[in-house]
Amino acid sequence: HGGSRVTSSCQQRQEPRPSGVSRCPKKVADMGISRDSRHKRRATGGRRNIHQKKRKFELGRPSSMTKLGVKRVRTVRTRGGNLKFRALRLDAGNFAWGSENCTRKARVLDVVYNASSNELVRTKTLFKNTIITIDATPFRDWYHRQYNKYLGKVVGDAATQAITKRRARRIHGRVSSKTFKDIEPLLAEQFKVGRLFACISSRPGQSGRCDGYLLEGDELAFYKKKLEKKKKA
Repeated sequence: HGGSRVTSSCQQRQEPRPSGVSRCPKKVADMGISRDSRHKRRATGGRRNIHQKKRKFELGRPSSMTKLGVKRVRTVRTRGGNLKFRALRLDAGNFAWGSENCTRKARVLDVVYNASSNELVRTKTLFKNTIITIDATPFRDWYHRQYNKYLGKVVGDAATQAITKRRARRIHGRVSSKTFKDIEPLLAEQFKVGRLFACISSRPGQSGRCDGYLLEGDELAFYKKKLEKKKKA
């Protein structure tokens, strides 16, 4: 008691501390995404002196990495009180058939090609210019109503053939020989399978939509060749 010193339990238990670790750990600052160029070198290769901090108007946000799934969209308030629509998951969109001047809403079935990375194909991530496959049914039905011709479908029973003949008489004046033309063989093959190649032209992480157009002509042949090469490898 005389001159004895009372120590706390923390002081009594001296737990070993790894070398290089301070007694009071420092607070780690959160790194923000910035779109400034102060951190970059000059055109001549010299380093720049950073004379100011980050600014609010230079901020960036993480990529949405939109996946294929049940629709889920979040709103983000941006500069000026405007809104961006951040699509986290999407499963459908509006797609245009350019040569026929027809646009229909179709279901997105799969992601088949992305020029940036095969990892984005594996994870089924939707970006602008991603090549996907969509359901051919809406375009097949429109083509049948417009030209009275089935795409990738054989008409079998007599009742359906009778309806087809009546429809042919009804639309005979509306569809002339000039407006009707057979579709290209590559596209016809896809209608038989029921899956069409399409390209996303919207930005799902900005507009919250997955809209695009059907691949035709040289563009379709180009991507078919790419996919066949990918399968062989």
